[in-house]
Amino acid sequence: MSASAADRTNQLLTAPLLPLLLKMASPNAAAFLVQTTVNMTEVWYVGQLGKVSLAAMALMFPLLMLTQMLANGAVGGGVTGAVARALGGGNADTAERLIWHALAIALVAGFGFLVLVLVALDPLLSLMSSDPAVLAQARLYGVILFSGCPLIWSMGLLNAVYRGMGNMKFPAMLMFLGAFIQVPLSGTLVLGWFGVPSMGIAGAAVSVIAVATLSNILLIRGLLQDQSPLKLRWSARHLEYSLFASILRVGLPSSISPILTVSTLSGLNIFVGSFGVAALAGYGIGSRIEFLIIPLVFGIGVSMNALVGVNLGAGQVQRAVNIGWAGAGTAAFFTGIGGLAVALWPEVWASLFTDDVQTLASAKGYLQFVGPFFAFQGVGLSLFFASQGAGRMTWPLIAAVVRLMIGIGGGAILLYGYDASLNMIYLASGIAMVANGVITAGALKMGMWQR
Repeated sequence: MSASAADRTNQLLTAPLLPLLLKMASPNAAAFLVQTTVNMTEVWYVGQLGKVSLAAMALMFPLLMLTQMLANGAVGGGVTGAVARALGGGNADTAERLIWHALAIALVAGFGFLVLVLVALDPLLSLMSSDPAVLAQARLYGVILFSGCPLIWSMGLLNAVYRGMGNMKFPAMLMFLGAFIQVPLSGTLVLGWFGVPSMGIAGAAVSVIAVATLSNILLIRGLLQDQSPLKLRWSARHLEYSLFASILRVGLPSSISPILTVSTLSGLNIFVGSFGVAALAGYGIGSRIEFLIIPLVFGIGVSMNALVGVNLGAGQVQRAVNIGWAGAGTAAFFTGIGGLAVALWPEVWASLFTDDVQTLASAKGYLQFVGPFFAFQGVGLSLFFASQGAGRMTWPLIAAVVRLMIGIGGGAILLYGYDASLNMIYLASGIAMVANGVITAGALKMGMWQR
């Protein structure tokens, strides 16, 4: 292990917890927040095209979220945890070999997603809407976006390698750079600025692929530099089952949680779609505003992943548990404040994206009935990431199943059994967040990382 890698690992094992966590989380949280702001800017651009385009983007949002949550969170977290545990155990050579395994997973998963979208997109979309104009735009956006899926996956897993090293700054810098490029590029392509012909909703997908391409180039270049603690060495390219297992024994079980989360979002799309195009467009706005807050949790969570992995790898179990509580409390604090802000003043936020009365009503309802529960989402998601570092995913997965049962099962009973209003469907989603956070925190209290 190089001196710089050893020094960084020692800091993760010995530095005071809360200052260390905040120091590591700050660049990631800021970068994820900037990236989400970019996504919101794209929603604003698409909103200028009308509610049909907004509804089309809302239909594709669950699939886009699934891709990002798997690449950056579930499987990406498996990569971060595996690299961190290797470094915590003093095995830098193993950590370097894991880079190639991460790239192999990214290529297989990326092309697998592309094939899945090409085969199954039309039937999936038809479950959520029957409006021909909405379906046509959603399909156009989806096919273009997922043609770049291998690039999105490799970007996510290479970022995870850096985080496993404890290097949070470089991925954050790339996110800032990507935002600087994507905001004007997306506006130009979607709305036709500077004399460029407007591509409509397709322009938003093209801009995502362009930025992912640049990010991959810079991530690989960084791993080829002499000063990098871990390097992408050709001699380390040989693939082994045990190293795939090191990533996927966490990454695959972790993937169940995003799949369940996206199933919840897709079910909500079906429920909300039954209230019409305007309701669906409003839900799309409201759920995107929610994801302005989630980046704070991602920033904290990916740092918890690396910290917990390194400390458990070094046998410091109680320190790892303390990291879990510190991170969960920090995530709850920030997401709770954000949730109350959108719940108390929903029109301020929703009116930034549309002036359609029915669309506004749907967006406001989502923020009012789900926003108060964002703190529980923060607890559950932060401990999900930390559990990846621990390699113990059973309880976070149980929590995700319960969330699905309450959000979709409860929503279906309310809608089809009692002809409930749209806001009651939203409330079921909020209560599901509470269950997720309470179950995961309770499991940590009972010692889920100590068995």
